[in-house]
Amino acid sequence: MDIIAQHIATTLGIQEHQIEQTLHLLRNGATIPFISRYRKEATGGLDEVAINDIKENAERLEELIKRKESIITTIEKQGNLTAELHRKIEACWDAGTLEDLYLPYKQKRNSRAEVARQKGLEPLAKIIMRQAEGKPEKHAHSFINNEVKTDEEALKGARDIIAEWVNENEYARQSIRRIFKSQGILYSKVQKGKEKEGEKYADYFDYERRLERCPSHQLLAIRRGEHDGYLKVSIMPDEETALRQLNRIFIKADNECAEQVEMAIKDSYKRLLRPSIETEFAASSKEKADTEAIRVFAENLKQLLLAAPLGEKRILAIDPGYRTGCKVVCLDEHGTLIHNETIYPHAPQNEKSTSARKIEKLVEAYRIDAIAIGNRTAGRETEHFIQNLRYDHEIKIFSVSENGASVYSASKVAREEFPNYDVTVRGAVSIGRRLIDPLAELVKIDPKSVGVGQYQHDVDQTRLKNMLDQTVINVVNAVGVNVNTASKHLLAYISGLGPQLAQNIVKYREEHGMFNNRRELLKVTRMGEKAFEQCAGFLRISNGSNPLDNTAVHPERYKIVQQMAKDLGCNVEDLIRNKTLLEQINLTHYVNNEVGLPTLTDIIKELEKPGRDPRNEVEVFEFDPSVRQISDLTIGQQLPGIVTNITNFGAFVDIGIKENGLIHISNMGNRFVRDPNEILKLHQHIYVKVMDVDMERKRIQLALCDPKE
Repeated sequence: MDIIAQHIATTLGIQEHQIEQTLHLLRNGATIPFISRYRKEATGGLDEVAINDIKENAERLEELIKRKESIITTIEKQGNLTAELHRKIEACWDAGTLEDLYLPYKQKRNSRAEVARQKGLEPLAKIIMRQAEGKPEKHAHSFINNEVKTDEEALKGARDIIAEWVNENEYARQSIRRIFKSQGILYSKVQKGKEKEGEKYADYFDYERRLERCPSHQLLAIRRGEHDGYLKVSIMPDEETALRQLNRIFIKADNECAEQVEMAIKDSYKRLLRPSIETEFAASSKEKADTEAIRVFAENLKQLLLAAPLGEKRILAIDPGYRTGCKVVCLDEHGTLIHNETIYPHAPQNEKSTSARKIEKLVEAYRIDAIAIGNRTAGRETEHFIQNLRYDHEIKIFSVSENGASVYSASKVAREEFPNYDVTVRGAVSIGRRLIDPLAELVKIDPKSVGVGQYQHDVDQTRLKNMLDQTVINVVNAVGVNVNTASKHLLAYISGLGPQLAQNIVKYREEHGMFNNRRELLKVTRMGEKAFEQCAGFLRISNGSNPLDNTAVHPERYKIVQQMAKDLGCNVEDLIRNKTLLEQINLTHYVNNEVGLPTLTDIIKELEKPGRDPRNEVEVFEFDPSVRQISDLTIGQQLPGIVTNITNFGAFVDIGIKENGLIHISNMGNRFVRDPNEILKLHQHIYVKVMDVDMERKRIQLALCDPKE
């Protein structure tokens, strides 16, 4: 029986056999998207989130096992490993408890207790700790020597040793942990003399709250203020409660020796035990806050990547600007740059007529279908200018988020794509491509740079990167990509590929032309059967030799579809999009030892709507034309807006001015809202009511509203 699977089952509340099967697949090189999509019978239908949780828990437990082995080896070399201690370590599955067990055997530095031992005072400490005799001074006197000059010095050394014993006692540490957990208070104070310099942390200059009830965003803000040197932060429970608990554990008598032990307990708590446990809780609370912040970031990133694509349309894209002008590019249906130039419709040049003629001619000459305008500096003004032009055919105009566009335009990826163009052209191209297919463009940018996070620079960067990378992988594979048109950057996120195989696919495509069927992928350098198994179902080939290659049906299941067609007296192509024929199929006839109803149901859904895209259709949006700056806002005003970022305390909304407004979670409806994602989605078009405007701090408070009200 897999001991790791047992512990994960207890932690996650998932059946043990599901976890065992999932771990087996992961250990044999299967990816999370492949397992969740094509191995539902094995896992019991676990989704990407559950599989990733299993993977992370398994990795944590494997590290814990390695740590246990290291501790056992170290103690054994010391000659201190008893059968009972060995049993306790082997049975321990909590990292904190494990370190408690190891603490007495750690190599001691030149601590006060170690100095006292070197002076020969440990026997005195043992006498006092037994609390069997009432006069500790009488025993202390016999320990006076060249290094210990007085009775009090001997007693102080003995108390230092006792303090260390208290600190290293497993039961005592667990007791103090429980008190910290139930009663620990987070205190935040301003550093003396930093009041003005650290004004942005003013909310936390005199802050206290039960640690377990402190919201993650507040804790991360406090820790940032501490890191920046403006706040002094501590975590502690009531001291008297903690000392009473320790006294109950260690005080065994009512005499002078017991008084010495009580003095040692107080010293141990203040100097050793409390700081140690406080450090643990600072780390664990930060980890918990990180987890929540990373979850919010990952959810926002997922929504951003799933933003609606316009599809293969010819785009005129504009990166707006004032003094330096607006960079204009024209892209064909595949996002290929076919023209670029600069116009100057705004101050100081104010070349409106010339700029208008240029745009109108470009729209006509390049048969433009839609215009994409960056939403930052001069975005509203440029949008207004473009909307008032006359075109020879219908043109849709879109405001496109520029978040991360500047990062892309200065990146190595952009330089490889456009070695002969400057950053302004690259930025405009990125804006246009985001309209055609946001996912294909955004995968070229570090996820941290897309502007949808919460305290992303304050959380564990390794955990953040892993979660965001996995989010991108999950989304790319959920959507699927056309292997004949996808960039190497998009292909790299496909299950089983990675950067090198993605590059090899593009190189093969350049040398041999378009792929005609999925099996041809096996001709790509370094594409083995395992990699093919993992990637094939997520790669699409349109107009190829096999119609199933343009669906999410995996090649390993083609024979089943062929048998279905044969049983119905038709060919495979006849089945696709033919709901009447598909409804005649009795799935139970095709169940076998490897394939069950979950997979067969997915196959039928895919045949009914092959290559179905989970993304919505893009919609045109217009801001209120009367609002151009914060001074145009009035209390009670209702405005259209776009959700730009979601946190666990609310959502930020672009209402068409420089400053985004905030809908606090308490202003999202007439009911209690636990998570803003229950109500809103990134880039959602909504209506808001202006509740408050702080002109000095440039803060806008909004409430979600119904435009019909």
